[in-house]
Amino acid sequence: MDRLRIDKWLWCARFYKTRSLAAEEIGKGRIAVNGQEAKPSREVKVGDTVALRREGITRTVVVRGLSGLRGPAPVAQQLYEETAESLKAREEAAQQRRFAREPALSIEQGRPTKRGRRDLEEARRGWGDRWSASIDDEE
Repeated sequence: MDRLRIDKWLWCARFYKTRSLAAEEIGKGRIAVNGQEAKPSREVKVGDTVALRREGITRTVVVRGLSGLRGPAPVAQQLYEETAESLKAREEAAQQRRFAREPALSIEQGRPTKRGRRDLEEARRGWGDRWSASIDDEE
């Protein structure tokens, strides 16, 4: 086997669970082969560089092997080698996620309860005709 379709290779290398998911991601422009956007029918060969964007992180891998069958994870990991820059970028992204939590995660509650809504309405009545709760400079 000299060449293999990129969607099939991504599936065999276990980047995506199904070949159709791989083709869908390629269609969205999230996969590049040797710096060019790929189509699902694009063929890869040993030595090609594949860039994948997943969850905001770009992984760059070099194709080290081709396989037409999806095998176990240890075998799939031998089909590619991740570049040093890609590994460093993934570590930095993981550190950023660890140190800077997602702002949406700090919201403990969604909509206010009935009591909370009544408290908000009571507070708004005290504002009068003002458009905000800040104190206006009245001269």
